[in-house]
Amino acid sequence: MNNKLVINYIPGPTVLHKLTGFTKVLLFLVMTVAIIATYDIRILIPLLIINIIEIISMKPNYKPICTMFLITFVTVTLLGNVMLFIVSPDAGLNNVGANNVIWTSANGKFYLSKEFLWYMLAVFIKRTTSFASVMAFALATTPSEFASGLNKCGLPYKICTIVSLAYRTIPDIANDFINIRNSMMMRGVELSKKASVGKRLKNTVLILVPLIFTSFGKVSSIANAMDLRGYGKNKKRTWYAEHEQTKWDPVIRTLTVMLAVAAVYYIIRYRIIDPWPVNIWCPWLSRDEIVQTEKELFILNWFKKQ
Repeated sequence: MNNKLVINYIPGPTVLHKLTGFTKVLLFLVMTVAIIATYDIRILIPLLIINIIEIISMKPNYKPICTMFLITFVTVTLLGNVMLFIVSPDAGLNNVGANNVIWTSANGKFYLSKEFLWYMLAVFIKRTTSFASVMAFALATTPSEFASGLNKCGLPYKICTIVSLAYRTIPDIANDFINIRNSMMMRGVELSKKASVGKRLKNTVLILVPLIFTSFGKVSSIANAMDLRGYGKNKKRTWYAEHEQTKWDPVIRTLTVMLAVAAVYYIIRYRIIDPWPVNIWCPWLSRDEIVQTEKELFILNWFKKQ
């Protein structure tokens, strides 16, 4: 499917596409809880593999996915790790529990440890797993299925409708932005690469005003149409997108329940009853070798020394 925005508006032909909205939403919610619950890569890597298999099975257009991942990797991972190293190079000590230094700056103010690299790897895997989970859900679910699934989970249908409409307006806003930009360029406003970056940014801001007014106009039209059709009169409603269960729905729901039970057991056992002394498990450190430290930003300590 040639989907430039990743979001699907027509159900696809694969097994995951044909699942009911409730099954997809339930799987996504449980997967999200499981990812949030831990930084342990022994758990995150299997979850990442599952999400990658889901994405590959749907045979999507990989270009927008790769573009979004690259932007996220550069802005969040690379820049974030550089800033973290500048502000707090002892993040490995605070989060992993040891400090085996492998490099030190000439003035001794900055250093790099194996635990810091492991901390960056664990955070990167966690973010990548979250990204893959969101992509798999977005590729498999239409806005109407998302709304119906949320409603089946107990969310009021009015809020679910707002979510569905928000998804559906994304391509309309993108098209309006392109049309307004082309109109302004035809009137002599320079938005091409010939202009400087500052001038292009300034002229791009001018697009926001007509774009906002156009969006508000569409919102008013949708609200009036819903009022004229009696939307919100009844306490419940049916969903056109919620179809009968397929033979795979009970299987996926059973696996989802098993994952939910495993996540709850992990949270109770390893986060409440007997938590690991620090945030991140490390393969070369035993519990007895972990150093307990007070978590304070390195940059604050650096200023104290001046």
